Amino acid sequence: MSALELQRYLHEHLPLTRAMGVTVVSVHEDEVRLQAPLAPNINHHATVFGGSASALAILAGWSLLHTRLASGGLPARLVIQRNTMEYERPIAGTFSARATFESPAAWPEFETLLRRRGRARITVPVVLEYGSIVAGRFSGQFVALAADAAAPG
Repeated sequence: MSALELQRYLHEHLPLTRAMGVTVVSVHEDEVRLQAPLAPNINHHATVFGGSASALAILAGWSLLHTRLASGGLPARLVIQRNTMEYERPIAGTFSARATFESPAAWPEFETLLRRRGRARITVPVVLEYGSIVAGRFSGQFVALAADAAAPG
């Protein structure tokens, strides 16, 4: 999936991404980078609202898994189960979220479980950046349910 295809998908299926001004900077097998401008995400201190920063981080982690599942031909329902967010610096402009995998083995283990059991969990770390400065760190645990397991019974 290309950056433009992912961006279209996000804007069509998750309206919040359009309201936030989210753009997809890059999509790679092991990394997705999203960004958003300050204006639609501003708070009363003229910095990024914490909820917007957290939302961009969640979206980046979800997007990494969504694109990887799609490229592997694994239709699944993907949801976030829990997360933690640490805000390290105020963000006063365009900011980005870079999602990666915790380790090289994380994806193969996740994929194997999903194929075998129809359900798998994975933790995705995300770094929030403002320019070249790390502004926050996010860790989210996502759950995937295989398409046949996700259907109501």
